[in-house]
Amino acid sequence: MLDNTENVENLLEVNNIEVIYNHVILVLKGVSLTVPKGAIIALLGGNGAGKTTTLKAISNLLHSERGEVTKGSINYRDAPIANLNPASLVKTGVIQVMEGRHCFEHLTVEENLMTGAYTRSESKADINADLEKVYSYFPRLKDRRKSQAGYTSGGEQQMCAIGRALMSRPEMILLDEPSMGLAPQLVEQIFDIVKDLNEKEGVTFLLAEQNTNAALRYAHYGYILESGRVVMDGPAAELRENPDVKEFYLGMSDEGRKSFRDVRSYRRRKRWLS
Repeated sequence: MLDNTENVENLLEVNNIEVIYNHVILVLKGVSLTVPKGAIIALLGGNGAGKTTTLKAISNLLHSERGEVTKGSINYRDAPIANLNPASLVKTGVIQVMEGRHCFEHLTVEENLMTGAYTRSESKADINADLEKVYSYFPRLKDRRKSQAGYTSGGEQQMCAIGRALMSRPEMILLDEPSMGLAPQLVEQIFDIVKDLNEKEGVTFLLAEQNTNAALRYAHYGYILESGRVVMDGPAAELRENPDVKEFYLGMSDEGRKSFRDVRSYRRRKRWLS
């Protein structure tokens, strides 16, 4: 946890960005957020809220999908990163773990992990030492290191994707929907590892996640997106206790459990945007 929020260095600052796809479709509408060094920041919201687009705007992966940042700025360590290609961004210390556990299916788990070190110029011994460190966090990967990644389980592929990112020695990981398609027990395991990496290795995380309940238990601060806008933000502990968050994202209200589908969208929007 961040023990002292005063004088904390901000690694990432996203200032009032807009993103347009195909020159027409406005997806993000003035999104701003800050990621302090050493924090776990949660980017929350339902499917289509703009979480993945926000991460891709930061990691410069929009162009492959005919998207672009048309307004605002994105700075990492006070320097603009909009013109950096993804490989150059990795060298600055920022890497994205994509939604959907994108592994090289025909490579072994260990070969997948080693591709994460392709931007590094250190000795083989240093890289092998980092590989062993990844295995210490993900012992299941060590057991499966000679298996083709495409034949491993969904949880193992998610571990492989995070481990591959760690092999680049990142300062910040943009982690997109790590819980997607995983059993609850595996979700807890993944989040526990994220917490360990944050506390023991000092890795900063910007975490996009639909599983609001899990994310707010591990994050320090959260931003909630709806329809491409930030509609609420605050310390994770406060968001967990917020009645709107409880009702619309945690499935709880003062009257007990409540289905999100039972709440009309206009009521939800009115409360967020009032």
